[in-house]
Amino acid sequence: MGEPLCERLKAAPVLPARASAEALVASELLERLYDAEAGTALSEYLAAHPASQELVAGILAHSPFLTQIMRRDPAGLLASLTGDPAERRDGLLREIATASRSDTATADLMRELRRFRQAMALLVALADIGGAWTVEEVTQALSATADMAVRLASEHALRQAADLGRITLPDASEPGTGSGLVVLALGKHGAGELNYSSDIDIVVFFDPEMAEAAGVAEPSSFFVKLTQQIARIIQERTPDGYVFRVDLRLRPDPGSTHVAVALPTAYSYYETVGQNWERAAMIKARPVAGDIDLGRRFIADLAPFIWRKYFDFAAIADIHAMKRQIQSVKGFETLSLPGHNVKLGRGGIREIEFFVQTQQLVFGGRRPALRGPRTLDMLGELTKENWISPQARDELTDSYCWLRTIEHRLQMRNDEQTQTLPADAKDLEAFARFCGYPSTAAFDKALTAHARRVESHYALLFEDAPSLASEAGALSFTGTEDDPETLETLRKLGFRQPSLAAETVRGWHFGRRPAVTSARAREVLTELTPALLVALGRTTDPDGALAHLDNAFVRMPAAVELLTLLRSREALLGIFAEILGSAPRLAKVAALYPHVLDAVIDPAFGAPSHRRETVAERVRAVVGTPPSVEEGLDRMRDAARQENFLVGARLLSGVITAEQAGHGYAAVAEACLRTAFEDTRAAFVAEHGVIPGAEAVVVGLGRLGAGELTPSSDLDLMLLYDRPEHAEPSDGARPLDPVTWHVRFSQRLVAALTVPTRRGTLYQVDLRLRPSGNKSPAATQFEGFVAYHQGEAEIWEEMALTRARVVAGDPALGQRAADAIRGILLRRRDPAKVAAAVAEMRTLIAKEKGESDPWDLKLAAGGLTDLDFLAQFLVLAHAHKHPELLAQTTAGVFQAAKGTGLIGEEDALRLAGAARLFGDVQLWQRFTVEERFDPKAVPERVLRRIATAVGLPDAKVLKAELDETRGRVRTLFRQVLGAAKG
Repeated sequence: MGEPLCERLKAAPVLPARASAEALVASELLERLYDAEAGTALSEYLAAHPASQELVAGILAHSPFLTQIMRRDPAGLLASLTGDPAERRDGLLREIATASRSDTATADLMRELRRFRQAMALLVALADIGGAWTVEEVTQALSATADMAVRLASEHALRQAADLGRITLPDASEPGTGSGLVVLALGKHGAGELNYSSDIDIVVFFDPEMAEAAGVAEPSSFFVKLTQQIARIIQERTPDGYVFRVDLRLRPDPGSTHVAVALPTAYSYYETVGQNWERAAMIKARPVAGDIDLGRRFIADLAPFIWRKYFDFAAIADIHAMKRQIQSVKGFETLSLPGHNVKLGRGGIREIEFFVQTQQLVFGGRRPALRGPRTLDMLGELTKENWISPQARDELTDSYCWLRTIEHRLQMRNDEQTQTLPADAKDLEAFARFCGYPSTAAFDKALTAHARRVESHYALLFEDAPSLASEAGALSFTGTEDDPETLETLRKLGFRQPSLAAETVRGWHFGRRPAVTSARAREVLTELTPALLVALGRTTDPDGALAHLDNAFVRMPAAVELLTLLRSREALLGIFAEILGSAPRLAKVAALYPHVLDAVIDPAFGAPSHRRETVAERVRAVVGTPPSVEEGLDRMRDAARQENFLVGARLLSGVITAEQAGHGYAAVAEACLRTAFEDTRAAFVAEHGVIPGAEAVVVGLGRLGAGELTPSSDLDLMLLYDRPEHAEPSDGARPLDPVTWHVRFSQRLVAALTVPTRRGTLYQVDLRLRPSGNKSPAATQFEGFVAYHQGEAEIWEEMALTRARVVAGDPALGQRAADAIRGILLRRRDPAKVAAAVAEMRTLIAKEKGESDPWDLKLAAGGLTDLDFLAQFLVLAHAHKHPELLAQTTAGVFQAAKGTGLIGEEDALRLAGAARLFGDVQLWQRFTVEERFDPKAVPERVLRRIATAVGLPDAKVLKAELDETRGRVRTLFRQVLGAAKG
């Protein structure tokens, strides 16, 4: 037994001046009760409980609606005051649940529902006004009342139809199951947040096939009449009042559809012309009557419509426009206490709801935790996801609860669906007292504080107009001639060819690019252009950035999504401009696939980690369990594009270093390899079966093995497999012998990584570093691999193993492979022979590919190839004595060699520093230029951007530093190898 309501009272309305609780109760209630016997018991109780008397007196003074209920049902009043409110609520729900039976007349059900609603309304009011229930408990109780009314009315209508032979119910005890009827609650009812005297928003759908199976002759006509009967039972006014007003207008296209809509019609509508406000409404959708499971499936099937896969900033503009339209039409744009609307007015309930719902629509597609229907719950989730601060959550929660309480007080007075404060001064004073305030001034102060607080949070999300435009000066792109002031502004912004820039932008407005030919695209572009040009002007190459964007508009089918996204986020615009000006590879990706920019505005963007396990989980989450191989390949390319873009954007934004970016790109490649390995093998097994006891792994070599990829790196791979000595052919429908099975599987795996699909290409793969290169099968048997490196392998092949790492496949074989590779590298070798072979290989590469281009940091004399070969020499020649040299990165080998005596400590540090410098510059080169890096063709700003990225002041100093470092590296390369050769 819980604590009685009378023991939990914390508040009561302020009585009118010169009024006493005892006198009010005596004159307004006790003298007018319809039941004298109940009145005596109530009188004795109130006399003994002053707090209850104060509460009842306050209600009598301010609420005619509740006064009438108390007079009609003194026993119910006494029961509510003396019992635990939760138990009283549950008892009322249990009692009414038995009112709808197969033999219940419609009039009897309607009478019982109305009395039930009045009893619940009194209980809720007492618990709310008395402070015994929170706002959430109040709204949940009101929602449960509506749920019960809709369910009982629906079941009654279905039973009557069954009695008349119009439908056959599979289960008479559960009439909705199998009926084809779906009744969804929307709005506050659907969310379980119903206000005190609200309409209930319901939509009714039906499944024609299920209805026909249940014997319904004409489903559309049948369910329309059924819906009308349900609404009549609930909302028709009788001598006992009504239950709820029913609003059916939230169904698809209410102006041209019946009150009950077929599910296929609804699906088609939402998929083709569904609006953002309908997405917002469906966030709160909940099946409350009919076939509940069918309703849940319908909502689940609508998830792609409600929750967009990519961040959808168009929703912000749409919902904010709707808010402004409400203010404009209703006249609620000002904040003044008399006549103020606490729901639709500035700083009102609707702003908090829009604040939450808009972020749900924008981010919920990628964050399932943000898909809940309840406002306060979602404020908490937005905080957990770092979209809003704990302070914003607490302030909006506090204001929401306060405003909802005031809304309930307004509606409790006369059972009206109103949110508007009284305009008359005396009436407003009385209402302030009903809310517990001693005066209008005190109430005004509280309302203003809450409204201003809500308004400030709402403005931060919705009303942050772009501020960059004011910096741009005169910018006019109308007509056919250049505007002199516009050219001067462009020149000041940093454009070297302002006339060409003006013509480019003018061409957009004239519709010369397919992506911006729609009226909406040009409208958004007009608003965005000043801020866009300022952002481009801050990049290393404004003219080049503008050209990249223009070329993107040529290739893009439509640019509205991208432009709307950029307009919505000023910080994102800056990053996008930087990408256009500094990273053409990323610029192409962002222009063709603007959803990749989602990652930049994710709170996790600032986290520098690209842990392999985390990246692999995200890639797997995107790929999921695809319905076909082709779909899986497309999803994997989408995932890689998103992840690689995230790495590049973090690098450009300074969140991570170039070295960390290299690790990030490698983590993405490894994640794709793991996913491709798992999915390709699953598909291959489905076709050919398994080789019992067989295992396979993928070994990464080169930059992948070292974990240091660039944006354009190929993947050097080797596939090893092992199987029992006398393995049988595979056990599938199309069996293969073990060798053929693994060779074809390897080919299928490579194809999964390299084949172009609708989503583009993924990686180029090189298998030439496997034993015997292209002369051998694509897959190598493990024992053959070990035997090959025990006798036939050349020094250059063992050099490749110094950066080998198992990146995918079966763990047991992976460990054996790693141990075998380690054993190969730790074998004793003649340093002179190793040095001679390394020097010969370096000379051959220089002869075939050249080494004279100082900006080709891989092949140039003293560049990365010298460093890699020198590190590999140290490993092969000396790892048997110094196993600590088995570091997979070149810089790591030099760091490990520092204390071995093989090279001087200062030289080791210089070599490690050179490896990092060259690697960083090369990675930035791959960002800024797609083809061969020619400093004469690269703008000075790009060279300066690379220089500053590696901590140098300008391009001249960068060139000198690179030249000097390469000279030192070449000298040390010759010294170390020369000393070894003797």
